[in-house]
Amino acid sequence: MAVSTAEHLDRAESMRLLAGAAVGRIVFTRNALPAIRPVNHLVEDGAVVLRTRFTTQLTTAMGGSSPVVVAYEADEIDVVRRVGWSVVVVGFARPVTDPDRIARYESLLQSWVDGEKATVVSIEPEIVTGVRLVERSC
Repeated sequence: MAVSTAEHLDRAESMRLLAGAAVGRIVFTRNALPAIRPVNHLVEDGAVVLRTRFTTQLTTAMGGSSPVVVAYEADEIDVVRRVGWSVVVVGFARPVTDPDRIARYESLLQSWVDGEKATVVSIEPEIVTGVRLVERSC
C-alpha cells in the first residue's frame, strides 16, 4: 500500500491548482445547517466565480447583494496511489450584478442542467489553504 506525506501549499500555488480544477464544492448555510453542492467554476482576478442553479439557495441567503460567508473546495486525488491535492477557499460570496460580467461568465461557465436558471456568484477569498499529498519514499 502506498504511503503519502502532506505538504502545505502557499496561496499562489493553491489558487493555481484551483484554477485548473474542473469541478468543486460550495459549502454554505441553509436553514442554519451546512449545505454542500458540486459546481463548476473559474478563477479570475483572484476570485472564484460560479454559475449554477444551486446558487439560488445561496443568493436567497444573500438577500440580494449582501455577502455571505462560504467555503469552496476542490481536489484531485488518486485514491490508489494516495497522491494529489486539495484546496479550500473561505470568503465572502456575492452575486455578480454587472450585465457585461454576467454575459462573459455565462459564456465561459456552462450550466450542467438544461433549462435551469443559473446564477453567477463571485467568492472573494479571505482564507486559502492547500495541501498536496506526495508519495513518501520508503
